[in-house]
Amino acid sequence: MELRSHFEFGEASECRRGLLCGMGISPEEQDRPLIGVVNSWNEYNPGHVYLKNLAERVKQGIREAGGFPVEVMTTGICDGMVLKDPKYVEIPSRNSIADQVELTVEGNFFDGMVMLSTCDSIVPAYLMAAARLDIPAIMVTGGYMPLGQFRGKEVLHIHAQDKVGTAKAGKMDMDEFNGLIANSWGMCGGCTSMTTANSMCMISEALGMSLPGNSTVSAVSPQMYLMAYRAGKQIMELVRAGITARQIITPESIKNAIRLDMAVAGSSNLILHIPAIAHEAGYDLPWWKYFDEASNEIPLLSHLAPSGPYNLKDLDLAGGLPALLNQLMPKLYGDCLTVTGNTLAENVKNAPIYHPDVIRTLENPVMAGSGIGVLYGNLAPEGAIIKIAAVPEHLMHFQGKARVYDTLDDALCSLRGGEVMPGDALVLRFMGLKGRFGTTAFTFQEELKGREELYNSCAIITDGRFSGGTSGLSVGYVSPEAALCGPLGLVQNGDVIEIDIKERKIHLDITDEEMQTRREAFSWEFRADDYPRYLRLFVRNVGSMAKGGIWE
Repeated sequence: MELRSHFEFGEASECRRGLLCGMGISPEEQDRPLIGVVNSWNEYNPGHVYLKNLAERVKQGIREAGGFPVEVMTTGICDGMVLKDPKYVEIPSRNSIADQVELTVEGNFFDGMVMLSTCDSIVPAYLMAAARLDIPAIMVTGGYMPLGQFRGKEVLHIHAQDKVGTAKAGKMDMDEFNGLIANSWGMCGGCTSMTTANSMCMISEALGMSLPGNSTVSAVSPQMYLMAYRAGKQIMELVRAGITARQIITPESIKNAIRLDMAVAGSSNLILHIPAIAHEAGYDLPWWKYFDEASNEIPLLSHLAPSGPYNLKDLDLAGGLPALLNQLMPKLYGDCLTVTGNTLAENVKNAPIYHPDVIRTLENPVMAGSGIGVLYGNLAPEGAIIKIAAVPEHLMHFQGKARVYDTLDDALCSLRGGEVMPGDALVLRFMGLKGRFGTTAFTFQEELKGREELYNSCAIITDGRFSGGTSGLSVGYVSPEAALCGPLGLVQNGDVIEIDIKERKIHLDITDEEMQTRREAFSWEFRADDYPRYLRLFVRNVGSMAKGGIWE
């Protein structure tokens, strides 16, 4: 064996060569391109519990195409499993996972990587890492969860979640409720509606970082294993061609992702994740502005749960994301490069629609001007986010008196104690990234749903996140957040708040002089001693929500 070439890399590479030999890795394998198979597999997340098997198919494809695969693991937390507190989920865990990928992949000098994930914070974290590292990379998302079955019908998980507040209020038969909870979720995959998991899987495909159709294949379909195998083979083509992540993740492909988000009324959490991916790729643009523009330009082409009657299985049967992208193509940058080596337009040009009621055309949309909207005004100078498709028509214009809560627990106690009145503007603040890690108001929202009169008359206004299953008049991500002395931190009980969805306005009805007086008297400090070290580190380093909450 010729050793001279190995010595050119010094003592460190010789040590690595020796360690690999010690693990039984042959010289021929060591001479192949080294491909990281980055996996978030674990036994406590239904979106990831089956990824171990998918990884084997990825590795088989890599080996057959001439590469040497090495599987490495990252964290993968499911926000549906977090009982103690949701503070670790989404942005704190997302940023940590992106760092884990960087450390493992960059530290080991992998030549390329295939990333396997399905759920909320992990898919955007992997895409952030790919943009940051700028090496050949492919995302394999794990597919949607099969529907549950209850009392002779297929049932959707989001409809079981919607009944929590009703059951707590004693307004539902508990046998029916318990049956729904026990039978509405499938064995594996991303929850079967347009919550954050499936929304992010679609975004990956629209960016060009996943193979065509990946995001709308069932987790239990044999097509998913074929997709994984093909991704393993295709990563070797990207390595040989020198096609890296930033050649695929471009300003144009990011705008494609935003437009696709509007066409399917994706999760409101994408307002953080897409800008984060963009900023990791080096594109410092006003991304929230593009969301707002797209919300006015792009119609809703598929009315998916939680706001619509269809689910991911319906979309899959109708032709999947390729069919929808094909219909949306006149509004997209079709010449964007993808991981296939072809353009986005080439990938989907022949994709048929099988059920035109599920996937509409631009000429016959579900509705015009849907998706995620950005509200501006003196209460949200940098913007606030609303999921327009989920707002009932009678709440498109709202005016109500503020009822202010500085913690999620206080808000829940007030709701359970009967203090919330119809027509209230419910302000949940100090829940943003600096204030409390971008805590979700989902639990409060779900309990409000169980009180029909309140749900159909009140507004929720918060600087925290919402679940991808957001519905009702729920305004989130109010920026700047209260912890940064944003106007939300200055609201007092009884102040009048006006929201006009169609005009994209949110207004606190006080004078500029009164606002300034309150600002001068404002005082708030993060209670660092109340939280463990990682969360203290997160608060110290996290940046603006408008830039996706990446590290500053």
